[in-house]
Amino acid sequence: MEDGQPQQRTHLRFVWTTNGYELRERVGEPPAVGEEVEESEKRLRVTKVAPSPLPGDVRRCAYLEPLT
Repeated sequence: MEDGQPQQRTHLRFVWTTNGYELRERVGEPPAVGEEVEESEKRLRVTKVAPSPLPGDVRRCAYLEPLT
């Protein structure tokens, strides 16, 4: 708790785009493997949930691929 306000839990999303992958931060728990999510008006599927790729970061990261 900082400044009397509870901190919101966040996770990372490793998102496939036509220009390569992007790392994005989102509020809440990461989606489960196999779940479909929307990012930038595109539907993607979670293929893996793993530790953050950032050194010292304890958050989880969802890896997303486009639906085929």
